[in-house]
Amino acid sequence: MGAVWTARLLCLFLLLLNTRQSAAVPHNTDQCADGSDACHIDAICQNTPTSYKCTCKTGFKGDGKHCEDIDECDLEYNGGCVHECNNIPGNYRCTCLDGFHLAHDGHNCLDVDECIFNNGGCQHVCVNSMGSYECRCKEGFFLSDNQHTCIHRSVEGLSCMNKEHGCAHICKETPKGGVACECRPGFELAKNQRGCILTCNHGNGGCQHICEDTEQGPICRCHVRYTLHTDGRTCVGKAALLHLKLLSQNTSPASVSDDLLAKTCALNNGGCDSTCKDTSTGVRCSCPVGFTLQPDGKSCKDIDECELHNGGCDHYCRNTIGSFECNCRKGFKLLTDERSCQDIDECFFERTCDHTCVNSPGSFQCVCNKGYTLYGLAHCGDINECSLNNGGCEHTCENTMGSFECHCHAGYRLHWNKKDCIGKMSLSDSECWISLSDDVGLDGNQVPHSSVKDYNLKCFIPSPLMFDSFCILRSKRDVRKLELSLPFHFGPSKSIKSLISIYSDKRATENVQFSFVSLHCASSSRQQRSRHGRKAGEEEGSSITAQFELDVNLEEVTAEGCDLACVRRRSEKRLRKTIRTLRKSINREQFHLHFAGSEYEMAKKLVRPADPPDHCGTGQVLLDKKCVKCSVGTYYDGEQGRCFLCPPGTYQDEEGQVSCDVCPGPEGRGIPRTTGARNISECGGQCRPGQFSHDGFVPCLPCPQGTYQPEVSRTSCFPCGGSLTTKYDGSVSFQDCETKVQCSPGHYYNTSTHRCIRCPIGTYQMEFGQNYCIACPGNTTTDFDGSTNIMQCKSKHCGGELGEFTGYIESPNYPGNYPANIECTWTITPPPKRRILVVVPEIYLPIEDECGDYLVMRKSSLPNSVTTYETCQTYERPIAFTSRSKKLWIQFRSNEGNSGKGFQVPYVTYDEDYQELIEDIVRDGRLYASENHQEILKDKKLMKALFDVLAHPQNFFNYTAQESREMFPKSFIRFLRSKVLRFLRP
Repeated sequence: MGAVWTARLLCLFLLLLNTRQSAAVPHNTDQCADGSDACHIDAICQNTPTSYKCTCKTGFKGDGKHCEDIDECDLEYNGGCVHECNNIPGNYRCTCLDGFHLAHDGHNCLDVDECIFNNGGCQHVCVNSMGSYECRCKEGFFLSDNQHTCIHRSVEGLSCMNKEHGCAHICKETPKGGVACECRPGFELAKNQRGCILTCNHGNGGCQHICEDTEQGPICRCHVRYTLHTDGRTCVGKAALLHLKLLSQNTSPASVSDDLLAKTCALNNGGCDSTCKDTSTGVRCSCPVGFTLQPDGKSCKDIDECELHNGGCDHYCRNTIGSFECNCRKGFKLLTDERSCQDIDECFFERTCDHTCVNSPGSFQCVCNKGYTLYGLAHCGDINECSLNNGGCEHTCENTMGSFECHCHAGYRLHWNKKDCIGKMSLSDSECWISLSDDVGLDGNQVPHSSVKDYNLKCFIPSPLMFDSFCILRSKRDVRKLELSLPFHFGPSKSIKSLISIYSDKRATENVQFSFVSLHCASSSRQQRSRHGRKAGEEEGSSITAQFELDVNLEEVTAEGCDLACVRRRSEKRLRKTIRTLRKSINREQFHLHFAGSEYEMAKKLVRPADPPDHCGTGQVLLDKKCVKCSVGTYYDGEQGRCFLCPPGTYQDEEGQVSCDVCPGPEGRGIPRTTGARNISECGGQCRPGQFSHDGFVPCLPCPQGTYQPEVSRTSCFPCGGSLTTKYDGSVSFQDCETKVQCSPGHYYNTSTHRCIRCPIGTYQMEFGQNYCIACPGNTTTDFDGSTNIMQCKSKHCGGELGEFTGYIESPNYPGNYPANIECTWTITPPPKRRILVVVPEIYLPIEDECGDYLVMRKSSLPNSVTTYETCQTYERPIAFTSRSKKLWIQFRSNEGNSGKGFQVPYVTYDEDYQELIEDIVRDGRLYASENHQEILKDKKLMKALFDVLAHPQNFFNYTAQESREMFPKSFIRFLRSKVLRFLRP
C-alpha cells in the first residue's frame, strides 16, 4: 500500500514540475504556419516545441532547406520502366513505344492489337504482331505503297503490276523499264535487292522490351526484372517464372518463406507491383504517376482521373492505364493543351456552301438565297416555281433564275398580286385625260410664260370600284405650278368614252384617245424595286415610267385619203408629242413624291464612289459605315440608329432593309392593317387561302365546292378538274378534292385518267394526294422516277479544282450522295521535277453491291498501267500516299445500286528532292495510329497549312513558332521532327 502511494506522489510531483517549466518557457510561435520558416519549397515543415524541422518531400533529397529532385530514371534500372522513363519533379512516369500500351503495374508494356479497331485500316486482311501490325491482300491483289489498300494484280503488263516482280514490299519502275525494290519504314533492303530485313525502328523489332539491331536482324532482351520467353520476343516476370519453376519441381509456393520474398528488393522486386526501395526497416514500395499504392503496401492501382472533374476535359474523358485522354464531340477539335475543345468553323472555307454558311457550335448550316433551295446538303439550285401548281399563275408561268413571272393571254393584264389575270379596260368603261395649263403661282396669279414649266402628275389605279390611290409629282419651286394629270374614272355607265386632252396656253392642242395608261415609279438601280424597298448601297435616284395603250378612233377615217393607217400615224405622232411633254415635266433635279398618303423626296444626286468593302455579317447592310441587320418586318431608321416595326400598310420580307414596301390595296376602304408585316400576306385585309374576291381584298367569298385556293389575295379559285368535288366550301388544297384514289409520295394524281402516276425523272413529290410533281432545282436530276425527297435530286457535275501546286477532286453532288451510273475522270499533271502527294481524309462507298462503285488512281487510262490507289469501300480512317507515277489519272464510277456520300480528296505537288522525307512520313503507321493524328488529316484548315508549306517551303516562315505550336499537338510535332532530323542528317 505504501508503494502505491509513493508512485502517486511521484507522478503528482512530476506533473507539477512540468507545469512550472512550461510556465517558465515563453510560448513558441508556429513558424511553419506563418510562413517564416526557411524550408525549401519541396520540403515539409514540421513545428517543434522550440523551433521547426524541414524534411524533403518524397521524390526529393537534401537537408530540407535545400532539396533536389531524385531522378528515378537514373536509378533502379530505368525506374523499373521497360521502355521509356520520364522523370518529373518528385516522381516519374513510364511510357511505351508506339504499338504498345502501359500495363496495370505502370511499368511493363503490352502489345496493342491494332486490328481490333477498324481492321487496322487494312482493306483486306489485318495481321497483328508484337508492337505493330501488317496489312495483307487476298489472292489476286497486292499491297499498294500506302501499305493499307490493295490493288488488283495483272497477269500481263508493266513489271511492277505483274505478280512476278519479286519485291518483298514496294516495287518501283526504273526509267529503263526495269524494277527497283524498296522497303517500308523500319526495314532495310536485303543484299539481294529484293527482300526486306526488319529493324528495331519498326514495332520495336517485334520485341516486347529491349531491341538490339545486329547484322542478322533484331535481338530481343528483357528488363532486369523479367526473363525472355521461349518465343524469343515476349518477356515474363521473374515472380511468375519462379512460380512456374516451383510448380515444375512439385514444390508448393506456400512452402517458400514470405520473409524471404519480402526482405529485399533483389528477390521478386520485394513483392512490390512497381518501384521497390530497400530501407533499414525493410522494403518500401511506391507507384508512378497515375497509380496509387493500395493498403497492402505492395499493389498499385490505376487512378481513374476521369472521376474527378472529368479529368479537366471539356467534353469526353477516357481513362487509360496510368493516364487518361480527352476527346471532343463531333464538330469540335482538341487544342494543343489536350484538354480544351474548340468549335471547328466549317465556314472558314469558301466552298463549304454555295451561298451562305452559318456556323454554330459543333455544326454549320447552309442557307440559300431567296428563290433557291438546298440540295446535296451544301448546294443551292434555282427553284422552278412553275412546277409547283403552275406557280399559282392563272394563265402562264415563266421560271427565271431565283424567281418566276406570271403572264396573261392576249386581252388580259396582270393583277397586282402578280398571279391573277383581269380583262383590259375598253373605251366604254373608262375615261382618262392629260391636261396641260399655263404657269401659275401658288396664289393663283399667272406667271410669265418664259418661266420653266413644272408639272403635277396624278395617276388613279384602275379598279372596278371608285377609290383614290394616286401619285403626284410636284416641284419644290414656289413660283409656278403647271399641272399634268392622268386620272381614271370608273362607273357603271358603259357610254363614257376614253379621252386624253392636252391643254397649253389655255387652249386645246391635241386630242388623243387611250384605252389604258400605267404609271410605274421605281428605283433607277439595276434591280428595280418599289421606291419603299430600295436596298442600301444601290445607286440613289428614281425613274418614272408611263405606259400608254393607244386606240385608233375609227371615226377619223375619212374618204379624203386618210385611211386606217393614216389615222394610226397621226395618233402615234400625237402620242410622241405627249410623251415629250411628259418627259420635260419630270426632267428636274429635285422632286417631291406623294404616294399612298405619304410624302417622299426624290433627288438626283451625283454618282459617288462605292463605300469600301464592309465586314458585315449575313443579312446586314452598310449605312453610313454601320452594319445593319434588321429582321423581316422591320426597317432601319438612320436618324435614330435602330430598327422599327414596319408601320401599318407596309411590309418587309427581307433582312437589313432601310425602309418598308407599301402593302397593295385600295385606299379609304377601311381595310384593317397590321404592324410589322413580314410579307404581303401579313399586310391584312386580303382574302385568306380558301377565299377569293373580285380584287383579292375583303369582303371575300369562300371557294365553292369543286375548287380550292392555297394562296392569299386571289381573285379566283382553282378547279379540282376531272369532275371532282370537295366536301366543303373554302378548300385550300387539291388534297381536299375527293379523288378516287389516294396517291402516295412520289406520285401525282392525273385528273383525266383518275390514276396515280409516278413522278418522272427529274421531279419529286413529298406529300400525299397532290396533283403535280416538283421539278428538281438547278441542273440536278433524280436517279429514277417516283422520287419522294429533294435530297434525291443530285448534280451530275464532277467536282474539283486541278492546280499545278494544290487542288482537289470531288465526287458529284458531294457532300450529298452521288448519282447512279456516273463516270468522272481527272488528270493531275504536276510541273517538272515535282511529285504528287494525295490525302484521302475519308471516303464513303457502299460495299453491298460488290465493288459496283470504285475510285482508282493510276498512271494512265490503260487498265494495266501502274496503279497508286484503288478502293470500293468506305474508310473513315484517313490515309496519305505519294503517287507511283509522275502523272495521275483518276477515275470514279458508280452503278445503279446503292449510293454514298463519296469523297473530297485534296492533293499537293512537292519538290522531288523531298521524296524520301515525304514517303518516310506517309508510310509510317504512327501517322495514323493516334486519333489525334487522324483528326489532323481530316482538319481542312491544318491540311491547308501543311500543303501550303509542302508546295512552297518558303511559306514556312509565314507561320510563327507560336502559331505552329498552337496548330498541332505535341505528339505530331515530335513525330515530324524525328523524320526531318533523320532526313537532314548528313
